[in-house]
Amino acid sequence: MNKKLTVLVVDDASFMTKAISELLNGDPDIEVIGTACNGLDGLGKIKQLHPDVVTLDIDMPVMDGLQAIRHIMIESPVPIVVLSSLYGDGAITFEALRLGVVDFVAKPSGAISRDIQTDKQRILDRIKLAATVNLVNLRRVKLNSFNEISNQKYPLDYLIAIGTTLSGPNSFIRLMSKLSLKLPASVVVVLEISPKVLPSFVEKFNEFVPWEIQIPEDYKELQQGTCYIHSNEHEITVYKDMKGKVRFKIRDAVESPLDSFFSSAAQVFGRKTIGVLLTGCGSDGADGFAAIQEKSGLTIAQSMDTCVYPNLVDNVIKHGVVDKVVEEEKLVETMMLAEELSRACGLD
Repeated sequence: MNKKLTVLVVDDASFMTKAISELLNGDPDIEVIGTACNGLDGLGKIKQLHPDVVTLDIDMPVMDGLQAIRHIMIESPVPIVVLSSLYGDGAITFEALRLGVVDFVAKPSGAISRDIQTDKQRILDRIKLAATVNLVNLRRVKLNSFNEISNQKYPLDYLIAIGTTLSGPNSFIRLMSKLSLKLPASVVVVLEISPKVLPSFVEKFNEFVPWEIQIPEDYKELQQGTCYIHSNEHEITVYKDMKGKVRFKIRDAVESPLDSFFSSAAQVFGRKTIGVLLTGCGSDGADGFAAIQEKSGLTIAQSMDTCVYPNLVDNVIKHGVVDKVVEEEKLVETMMLAEELSRACGLD
């Protein structure tokens, strides 16, 4: 018999721990091995029970969820899925993802046991994926106040097109904190994140990087020095209007949102497209990378050794559509030294 995936449920509401436990124990592959009523209690139970995954509430007495995450990831690292109703708080959403939680899942509105059944499959899927995470590569992003502030505008010649899925926020937060604002480019990130989370996430992100962080809007013109973050729950593409302005087109969900996005970027920006694929699950992105290569753009994949989830980059590497495979720490340097971009920035 296969060993069941063990989970510790941490929540101060007894009816919620009961509801979550019943939901998880209803899956034949999962076993709840304990519950805890706050972060401090949870930290002790983690050390005692050694669960495969922890579900964690944020708003708790004694030690709240964010404090608990900091202690857990230092003292007893374990994959954490946050299950909370505090989606509207940008500081909390951003901080939890920055500190290295696997995902931030909305606690159903009303927080009553029958409501939680509507998101049952999403919760089960996230917990099972969390158990497969490469925990060594899941670490907090250290952010400092930024010094690079400039009102100078550069031409929009390049598009840095970034794709990722689960656990992607942790990686691209680190990337954007190091990327120079002087690039004659826009950055567009497509990732697996709930649209409910995105507004608060973007609001907080803006406090830590010189780039302007925005959510793209249908028909909105792309601007240099702006990083646009988009949920893969809707298709996003770019196009040129009658005046030559590059704009977004946002439509309903498609099966392969990264392929669709990368391909449109290649059509508009040609050899001035830099495609970047980060950690993630799934098989999306290979056709899009092929389209970028066909237009002589540059395709970069994060090395599997530094990925939290290697599936996404493994797929594009196997398809032979990657120009450069680099460690996460060298992604920015690799982009900056791309021949065309370095010439535009005066770095050659």
